[in-house]
Amino acid sequence: MHKPCHYYLLPIGGTATAALAGLLHDAGERVSGVDAALYPPTSELLAELGVPVRIGFDGAAIPGDVDQVIIGNAVPRSNVEVAAVLARGLPYTSQAEAFGARFCAGARTVVVAGTHGKTTTTALAAHIFTVAGLDPTTLIGGVPRGGRPWRLGAGAWTVVEGDEYNTAFFDRGPKFLHYRPHLFVVGNVEFDHGDIYPDLAAILAAFRAGTAQVGGDGHVVANAADDGARAAVNAHPRVVWYGLDPACDLACTGWRHVDGQLHAALRWHDERFEVRVPLVGRHNLDNLLAATACALLADIAPAAIASAVATFPGVRRRLEVVGEARGITVVDDFAHHPTAVALTLAGARHRFPGRRLVAAFEPRSLTAGRKLFARAYEQALAAADVALLAPVFHRKRLGADDTLDREAVVVAVQARGVSAAALPDDSDLAHAVMPHLRAGDVVVCMSSGDFGGLPRQLLDLLRRSA
Repeated sequence: MHKPCHYYLLPIGGTATAALAGLLHDAGERVSGVDAALYPPTSELLAELGVPVRIGFDGAAIPGDVDQVIIGNAVPRSNVEVAAVLARGLPYTSQAEAFGARFCAGARTVVVAGTHGKTTTTALAAHIFTVAGLDPTTLIGGVPRGGRPWRLGAGAWTVVEGDEYNTAFFDRGPKFLHYRPHLFVVGNVEFDHGDIYPDLAAILAAFRAGTAQVGGDGHVVANAADDGARAAVNAHPRVVWYGLDPACDLACTGWRHVDGQLHAALRWHDERFEVRVPLVGRHNLDNLLAATACALLADIAPAAIASAVATFPGVRRRLEVVGEARGITVVDDFAHHPTAVALTLAGARHRFPGRRLVAAFEPRSLTAGRKLFARAYEQALAAADVALLAPVFHRKRLGADDTLDREAVVVAVQARGVSAAALPDDSDLAHAVMPHLRAGDVVVCMSSGDFGGLPRQLLDLLRRSA
């Protein structure tokens, strides 16, 4: 009889760490954890499982019967509980290493990597594999609508989002190096994570290290239209290309939007078929092609793929409509890199044709708040009708010389004919946004964090003032 192992997650509240907690729980292990704070949806998911979570770090409060501590990249070595783990000599590992050792070893693993789009692509691939009956184990860096970011399967496949961010304070390499890929997807590669990668060359080196892990009868699956993806994978001997180029292994021969859905005509070698998916935007066409290529390489029939993608529920915080009041639609989105901001607004144009777009953007991450992206943000935000810039979240950590100059960005966006404003520092953001809204608007709130609850606060204000 299996004796449950007690895993203690430090911290537990991130999407990936909560998903790992869910997998371990479903596998019959004991799981507990700690975090500085807990927010929906992970707080709700952990509560459903009955996983005990302590709020507030305390080195003396680590359970005495812990078998393995799993340390996430959100805590530094100076964290009081990390210090206690080291002082007591408790066995520890990282979230990525724990997942790779438990759920990738011996599996045929699909690792979905890229600067943008990997959460949607992972969720879509996981959905296809599941509906097609392959019974995969999955770990997604976001929460599918109506579902969970993990699934414990009994099949031969594992589908995981391959994050290029560092693994832990004791392992500065990308998480995806722990996942033993059979298929390694490179959707796109741009400069990001300026706090750990000095330049694009360093990021390319990380992705090349990921592709180098694919051997035997495995494949790298890559976006032919992306310069960074081509630079990252060209040295690999087994690349499956997808894109609009007719020379691609999986070629899109035509695509359009019909009733708020993407319709695409595809050719896989000599076979032609059509798919439709409830997503919008050119970027989601790439996500669809990447997931479809993986499914085809897993020998899922085109008809089964088409049937599965038509029922894809989508992912929370990807153009997610929070609600509508006073004729104003409030949308929540995870976009934070300039390219993602531009793609999100382009997708919103397709989804809400003819309506005025108000973009409320928070430079949340350490990279998003840096001045090196100023010109790129000017171009991205100019796609809105109104652009509102919230305070840089990490402005105190970055320092004046490195912090994005919001006022300069506002002036540059205004020069492009777009109404723009910098929201006041330390203000009530919802009340600061309200004067910029009018009936018929779609307000798209974009942040890699919770944006201080802005989308739901806005909706509450709109409802109370209706």
